[in-house]
Amino acid sequence: QVQMIESGGGLVQAGGSLRLSCAASGLTFSNYAMGWFRQAPGKEREFVARISRGGGTYYTDSVKGRFTISRDNAKSTVYLQMNSLKPEDTAEYYCAADTSGTGQYGYWGQGTQVTVSS
Repeated sequence: QVQMIESGGGLVQAGGSLRLSCAASGLTFSNYAMGWFRQAPGKEREFVARISRGGGTYYTDSVKGRFTISRDNAKSTVYLQMNSLKPEDTAEYYCAADTSGTGQYGYWGQGTQVTVSS
């Protein structure tokens, strides 16, 4: 059974930093590209960042230069370092595993809340 458990969310002031973690189990972690997504109240879920099996990264424009995705295959964990946080970054953040190899994410975590106060 695949499990993906996010942690590290919380309340932070604008300009602050948080580091999200997502620990995966029940799958061969190194075989999957991983992604982070977020959903703000009343909005659609949106893509945030992706890291390939080989470590290549991709970000949505609104977080480029502020967020960094990384992975530790030995720990089956993907991270999202978030710096210079803005109130508009407030959302529930989810990690996901790309089960298709082409951007279709089939395994999802339960989410962790990030709230940025102004």
